[in-house]
Amino acid sequence: MEATQKTARRKMREVREIERLEKERSRPKGHGYAYYLLLILCVVYITDEIATAIGGQMQSVIAQAIFAPVFGAEMAVARMSALTMISLLGAGLAFLYKPLSDRFGRKFFLVTNTFGMGLSLLLISLSTNIPVYLLGGFFTTFFVQHDMQVVYIIETAPAKHRGKVYSMIKAVATMGIMLIPVLRNIFISTDISGWRMVYMIPAIVGMIVSGLALMFARETDAFIMARLAYLRMSDEERAAAKKGKSERASQGGLISGIKFCFRHKQLRWILLSGAFVMWGMMLTSYYETTMTYGYASKFLSQGMALEEAKQRALPFVTSALFLFPVGSALLQFVQGFISDKWGRKAAAVILSASALCSFLLFFFGANNNWAPYLVGFLSGAAVGSFWGAMDACSVITTESTPTNLRTSVLTVTPMISGVLYGFVMNLALILINAYGDAYVGIISVAIAAPGLFIGLMILIFKVKETRGTDINTVGE
Repeated sequence: MEATQKTARRKMREVREIERLEKERSRPKGHGYAYYLLLILCVVYITDEIATAIGGQMQSVIAQAIFAPVFGAEMAVARMSALTMISLLGAGLAFLYKPLSDRFGRKFFLVTNTFGMGLSLLLISLSTNIPVYLLGGFFTTFFVQHDMQVVYIIETAPAKHRGKVYSMIKAVATMGIMLIPVLRNIFISTDISGWRMVYMIPAIVGMIVSGLALMFARETDAFIMARLAYLRMSDEERAAAKKGKSERASQGGLISGIKFCFRHKQLRWILLSGAFVMWGMMLTSYYETTMTYGYASKFLSQGMALEEAKQRALPFVTSALFLFPVGSALLQFVQGFISDKWGRKAAAVILSASALCSFLLFFFGANNNWAPYLVGFLSGAAVGSFWGAMDACSVITTESTPTNLRTSVLTVTPMISGVLYGFVMNLALILINAYGDAYVGIISVAIAAPGLFIGLMILIFKVKETRGTDINTVGE
């Protein structure tokens, strides 16, 4: 009797949900909706990019302001890197949270994540000690994992131009990172005491943008169609589909995503490839510190103390960071055109090679007093190339997964690949804490190069090309 009542209540909820989704689907979007949706997604993406990049671009400043008084100037970044590993717990929780958008829709999570990023940056701006800073970092890491704006773009852009549309929006969003050096130049050009405002202004922008997304963004048609298809299945059809292990009948979740990945050969190879390609993330983690020590080296050679040399290097680093988003945006913009012209795999290979070459030039230039704008452009090119390569891999994953499992799989793949990267990251932290902040650049290259090479070999020879895939029919 009780089971019958539960079934009846569930069916009533599903009927109401079908009515709501049908109403949403039939409601006219209005003239120009696609354009202002892309504008909203672009601004959300800018918020996401700033929240992701600000920790790296303020690394030595935060280390000096919060960690150096406790651990000393020479080991401040190393100790900060070790302690901020706590923020990985946020990434772990995100893996449980993100797949829920396959059940409850994309819009709720787009709004919530954007607001959460703004609130997290606000918490960091108000921090006066290490625990509060780590708490802000924890929540920032949690909310930046989701990339719901990427899911929106992929599910709304036409297949023929998906790579170009994505890369153009990504490039514009990356240019938004220029707000960070602008704020650095205003508030900490020669004195780091105003660092809080560099965080506070993007925090306020993020919370405003979340309100815009709430008012103007609509649920994606791809999600609505996939959810309606599931809700209209009878209990017998769902049971039969589940028994037959039909991925089209699943409504997402972490376990469903894991099962799908390990059951499909294409996804298994993507997981393994991604585990090695992720080693290249070392190139994105310490570029600001590498810059700082590079430009400080000439002052150290003149007999200055480390703290004073780093202060003297501040204007050079800030100038370099102005061109960082230009280099990053350019390479990520090119990714989409390469991806649509020659394929996703070609884009990943070309941009991974670009990441290594650009980083080596950037490292050499910073340590040999090259013009800051050139050094900044090269560092941005290195980081942009790496993320462009990762984006190409992510598109392959997206185009290999049915709509109803898409965010679940996009959650699972970095989680599983990240297990291997976690071991490598721990090795890097041991080396950095053993040798000191001045060696972060050398350690980054030594770890990134072999991982990128192995990962790309797997991608080239084992993963199938997905260019031109109709994502609405994947799995049928």
